[in-house]
Amino acid sequence: MARIVQKYGGTSVGDVERIKKVAERIKATRDEGNELVVVVSARSGVTNELLARAKAVCEFPSERELDMLLATGEQETIALTAMALHGIGVDAVSYTGAQAGIFTDKVHTKAKIKTINAKPIVRDLENAKVVIVAGFQGINEEGQITTLGRGGSDLTAIALAAAVKADKCEIYTDVDGVYSADPRVVKNAQKVPEISYDEMLELASSGSKVMQTRSVEFAKKYNVVFEVRSSFNHNPGTIVKEEVAYMEKVVVRGVAVDKDQAKVVVSNIRDKPGSAAKVFRALADANVNVDMIVQNVGRQGVANLTFTVPQTETGRVAKVLEPVVAVIGGDVAVLEHIAKLSVVGVGMKTHSGVAATLFQALADAGINIELISTSEIKISVVLDLERADEAARVVHTAFQLDRP
Repeated sequence: MARIVQKYGGTSVGDVERIKKVAERIKATRDEGNELVVVVSARSGVTNELLARAKAVCEFPSERELDMLLATGEQETIALTAMALHGIGVDAVSYTGAQAGIFTDKVHTKAKIKTINAKPIVRDLENAKVVIVAGFQGINEEGQITTLGRGGSDLTAIALAAAVKADKCEIYTDVDGVYSADPRVVKNAQKVPEISYDEMLELASSGSKVMQTRSVEFAKKYNVVFEVRSSFNHNPGTIVKEEVAYMEKVVVRGVAVDKDQAKVVVSNIRDKPGSAAKVFRALADANVNVDMIVQNVGRQGVANLTFTVPQTETGRVAKVLEPVVAVIGGDVAVLEHIAKLSVVGVGMKTHSGVAATLFQALADAGINIELISTSEIKISVVLDLERADEAARVVHTAFQLDRP
C-alpha cells in the first residue's frame, strides 16, 4: 500500500463527464490498495468567470471579497468529485482548504502557506476514505479565507504530500509532461522524462505554464518528488526530482517564453546611494514581483533603472512609483509589448558557449535583444512580443532540442 496525492487541474475536471472520468481513475488507483488524497482545481474557465463578475459589479474589488468569491470555484469541484466517487461505490469526503488545516499568512489573493494540520486528513485515510481537498485556498489566523494565487492548486498538492508524508505525488493536467518548449508553438518539442527542481523552477518562473513557481520551490525545500502527467491518457509523464550527475550532460533542457511581461523604465533618477532602494522598497511593500533588473552607469549625476514586472501589475507600478520619483527625481514609463525568452539547463554550469549560441540564433533571425539577465542555469532576454514565438522556434533548433 502507498499513500498517494493526486492533483487534477481545471481542464481535467472541466465538466461533469470529465469529473466522472477522474473519479474512475481515482477508483482504479484506490482499488490497487492505495490511500488517496486528491486535490482539485475549479473547473476550467470558472475562476475567470468569477473575476469578470466581480469587476462587473466593482471596478476595484476588495481582495478579501475576491478570495471569498474565488474559493467557491474549487468548493463546487470537491463536492461534485466526492459525489461522483459515491456514485461508483467509493467512500470519499470533501474538504475546503480551511477544513484541511491549511493555514496561511494574511495576504489576500496570493497567500503563503505557513502550516498544515493534517491530522483530520490522516484519520480519514486510515478509515479507508478518499479525501478530496479544494486546491488554491486556505485560512489565516484570523479565520479569513485566503487564496494562494494562480496555479495555487499545485502548491496545495505538493504541500499536502509533504504534510501527510506521501509516497508519491502526481500532478494531472492537460499535457502529458514537461516539454523542451511549448508544443503549441514549437511543433517538434520533445517530452523530458526527468528534470531537476532547479530546472523546473527556472522554466516555471520563465513562462512555462506547466507548474506554479512556488509549488516547485516547496517541493525542492521538502524534497517532494512529483510527476507531471496527463489526465486524458495513461502515458508516463515527467518526474521532477533533485538534481543528479547525469543531468549535466544535457546543456539546455528547455526554452520558455513569458508573454505576460511589461518593461518599466525609471529614467533620469538621481545617481546616489539609496535611489534604487527607494524604488524597490516601494514595490516590495506593494507586493509587486520584479523580475529582470538593469541599471546603467550614471552620467552627469543621473541614471536609468529598467526592470520587468507582470503585465497585470503595470497599473499599480505606475501608482506606487509616483511618490518615489517625486523624491528621487525622474520619470516612469511602462512598455507592454515585450516578451521574455529563457533557455534553461543545469548543464550550463559545466559547458561554455551557451550565450554565444543563443545570441547568434537570434541575430541570424534578425531579432533584437532589449535586456539580458543570467543565472547559473538560465539566460533570459527581453524581445519584441510579436517575434516571441519565432524566437522560441529558432532557439529551440539552435540547441538541437528537437532531437528525441
